[in-house]
Amino acid sequence: MKTICLYFEIHQNIHLKRYRFFDIGTDHYYYDDYENERSITETADRSYVPALQTLIEIARKHGDYFKCAFSLSGCAIEQLENHSPQVIELLQELNETGCVEFLAEPYSHGFSSLANPECFKEEVSRLCQKVKDLFGQEPKIFRNSCLVYSDDIGELVANMGFKGMLTEGARHVLGWKSPHFLYHCNRNPELKLLLRDYRLSEDISLRFNDANWSEYPLFADAYANWIAALPEEEQVINIFMELCALGIFQPLSSGILDFMKALPDQLKERGIVFSTPSEICAKMKSAGALDVTYPISWVDEERDISPWLGNVMQREAFEKLYSIADRVRICTDRRIKQDWAYLQASNNLRFMSTKPNSYGAYRGIYDSPYDAFTNFMNILGDFITRVNNLYPTDMDNEELNSLLTTIKNQEKELEIKDKEIEKLHHMLERLENAEKAPAKPKAKTAAAPKTAKTTRSTTRTTSKK
Repeated sequence: MKTICLYFEIHQNIHLKRYRFFDIGTDHYYYDDYENERSITETADRSYVPALQTLIEIARKHGDYFKCAFSLSGCAIEQLENHSPQVIELLQELNETGCVEFLAEPYSHGFSSLANPECFKEEVSRLCQKVKDLFGQEPKIFRNSCLVYSDDIGELVANMGFKGMLTEGARHVLGWKSPHFLYHCNRNPELKLLLRDYRLSEDISLRFNDANWSEYPLFADAYANWIAALPEEEQVINIFMELCALGIFQPLSSGILDFMKALPDQLKERGIVFSTPSEICAKMKSAGALDVTYPISWVDEERDISPWLGNVMQREAFEKLYSIADRVRICTDRRIKQDWAYLQASNNLRFMSTKPNSYGAYRGIYDSPYDAFTNFMNILGDFITRVNNLYPTDMDNEELNSLLTTIKNQEKELEIKDKEIEKLHHMLERLENAEKAPAKPKAKTAAAPKTAKTTRSTTRTTSKK
């Protein structure tokens, strides 16, 4: 039976303000508050709110049949909490229907997975706690920023205890293989991989309102027919997109929400069901290992990391940023931690892209990729100075390593204590249940021994005679 895995991403760009060289050392606030509030409010009004209301309506209409998955970056959560809390409330309302699974991802929506494993683990742990606080779910499936994946990242995610991971069904990786199967990490078979069908996903997110597209206008019955016509053995169809595709990329006037409402009925008629990523990873067997030597993503035709690290400026900014990652991890200053998350956000590097097809004409406040690089490096220069003031550059490596070792040991001790506390809770529950349970009446067994003794004595008497 074919199953649809429908996933939506929510992330919001953090817009930096115009920051001059002469601001370094005097101004430690880096953000364009007006643009951040305007952009998140506009996105919420035009996309998030109507899209989530539609998904809630679908979930209530179809009950257990309809299912979907979401992930939110920490940056998006903070922006929504500050400027559009109704979106968080709608997500909580959708969560109450029981149809949605929340996934983990890096808090910053950055690329720490490519640079610093310890920083990456800390980010993911922070986001998981945020998801648990807001929605009461502990994520079991991981989704990296921009679906970036490689063998190294897969091994890292598997060691963190996740059961599955979302990534792109890139043609240069799959070759003759189909994305409509469940695969696993070639370094650890315990981590299952769900591969995005970029054609079916982008038919909705990118081409739906394109009057020049050969399939325009797209109706739900035609879309369901495409899925039903896939070979019988291809049972997993992963449709992944940004939530803002419903309302921003495809305007509400295009009828995109009516399409989404009609789709479950059409799929149900054809015997196609919906499943969450966890359900697919638990129920289905892997078709084999997936070899991904170099990182892939869901962006641009190449499906690689060139939109963020494709030129010298981007790589220099990336290396400079993560050169202080270990020092920031030691830091307990909340402002430093928040700035660190916002400066890692993927759009800061994307604005520096020199690829002609990358990001279209939108570059925020910047006139060119060189302008974006200069502004970011000015801010980064001030941020690095602040970090170095806390942990000077002349600090011996031994001293820095000692601090990092201490932190790691403390983390391990806390993990051991948490496990011990869990065991004690389970023991208390068992004891309480045993006390509450009614006592069983004792069986009367006195008669049986007497009969046995009588028989033995009778036998001895008979033998004497």
